[in-house]
Amino acid sequence: MEEHSVIENFEMKLNESAKDFLKETAKWAYFLSILGYIGIGFIVFAALFAGTLFSAMGKMNPAMGMMGSSFGIVMAVVYLLIAALYFFPVYYLNKFASNAKAAFNNNDPETLTTSFRYLKSHYKFIGIMTLVIFSLYLLMFVGMIVGGMAFNNA
Repeated sequence: MEEHSVIENFEMKLNESAKDFLKETAKWAYFLSILGYIGIGFIVFAALFAGTLFSAMGKMNPAMGMMGSSFGIVMAVVYLLIAALYFFPVYYLNKFASNAKAAFNNNDPETLTTSFRYLKSHYKFIGIMTLVIFSLYLLMFVGMIVGGMAFNNA
């Protein structure tokens, strides 16, 4: 029981090297988040452009019929979903960086704790997204094997 209270009362102090590393990490995280926001802007622009491009192609080529414009809408929606999905890790990274900078400028441990909460959220989101993507890859791989076996038996 006494060991538990010692661990609960343990408070970690950051030395100057650790503070310098965190300050530099916050600067790079802020830079990467700005690039992320720019990337999201390009994805949204591509979504709008894809919709317009495929709609114009549908009008120019009568053989495409409605497929051109409807495919443009589908591509625009897919790009907008990708932008929305990409927004959250960039947002969390930006909040980590801005709160870490503020914490060191104001010598505020609560703000530093908030910045680490955003960093945790960033990595949690990236981790879950990676698991989902690997699961989709696995499903596609299994689907290709099943499809290949069905094709060979036909």
